[in-house]
Amino acid sequence: MVTVKQLPSLLPDEPKSHHVGDPPTGFNNPWPSFNPQNGGPLSLLQVRFGRDKPAFVPVPADRNELVPVRKVDFANPDPGFKVTWIGHASFLLQTSRPQGASRGINILCDPVFSERTSPVTWFGPKRYTPTPCTLDELLESVDIDVVIISHNHYDHADTATLKAVYAKRQSNVRFLVGLHNSRWLISNGIGQSCITELDWWDGVEIGVEDVGSVRITCTPTQHFSSRSINDRNHDLWCSYAIQDLQAYGKKLYFSGDTAYRSIHARNLSREEEDAQPACPTFKQVGELLGPFDLALLPIGLCEPRDFMSNVHANSWDSIRIHQDVRSKKSIGMHWGTVRGGLSAAYEDVRTPPRNWKIAAEEAGLKWGEEIGLMDIGQTIVIS
Repeated sequence: MVTVKQLPSLLPDEPKSHHVGDPPTGFNNPWPSFNPQNGGPLSLLQVRFGRDKPAFVPVPADRNELVPVRKVDFANPDPGFKVTWIGHASFLLQTSRPQGASRGINILCDPVFSERTSPVTWFGPKRYTPTPCTLDELLESVDIDVVIISHNHYDHADTATLKAVYAKRQSNVRFLVGLHNSRWLISNGIGQSCITELDWWDGVEIGVEDVGSVRITCTPTQHFSSRSINDRNHDLWCSYAIQDLQAYGKKLYFSGDTAYRSIHARNLSREEEDAQPACPTFKQVGELLGPFDLALLPIGLCEPRDFMSNVHANSWDSIRIHQDVRSKKSIGMHWGTVRGGLSAAYEDVRTPPRNWKIAAEEAGLKWGEEIGLMDIGQTIVIS
């Protein structure tokens, strides 16, 4: 049996400046670091088709040039807090196994197993890297207790996957989402009693009978939401701080999709970019909930910089986030799996991991110890 205990807000007196209306009918990014990119759909089309672009680089045919894919080891006997990368922003988290228990709490983050990140199966960004296991294999091997969803974009909120998890687990799984996201979950057959909506700084303690408990806090992030042409920013986007409440109390930060600042000019120097306002929420997260033992941070689908920077962080941005949230180690994610419709025209899929290492070295961070990467399907244990 899964229980959910609502916890007091970490900042109950802070104005809800991210709410649009009272009660909210939508949400916004309430910081100077969010400066909307120029224009609307027409501007998007101009960037995609009508301006100078680098030569298109297709996904390499040689898989040795891409992220390695391992078969997931579901029988890993380590009793510690385990993290397995499924690809893109999808992770399986398994909290430490208490003495005498058969397992820890199993959490899926932004699970996506479909071939396309799109509302339809015949069009939209297509996976170029396979999953390290099938969804059936995962659900037969692991009892999923919690699903956390950072926001409603199709590359993070895959309804086919979510419906399959619910069909398998029914009342034994809980879905954690930002405010207003229940609407599309319920319309896809997820039971309302299994959904918990959270505002920024809200938290819950989730217990699983004979297993243990975990504390999860919904935290701010700089992004946006939409599942159709008429619901932009209707549903809240967020990140999550996750604390294992077993023996060692390990803490993990899952950023979901986020940006760090807004850059509107092309080819700025690092110093010129650093002069732009940074999103202040990450330092708040670090002060209130850090330090973290591990952070999962985005490094890809962030080009062209002058159009995407206010919603997608690049490697240098995520190094700043790593420092702001006070993480001991950070792993780059949101790369190596699918190409965005816009970034595909500008971003070589091999670039994000290279830039992540360069950004780490420029910041004086130890590669492999403080900053690193995972293979898809790889499991690491938080130390």
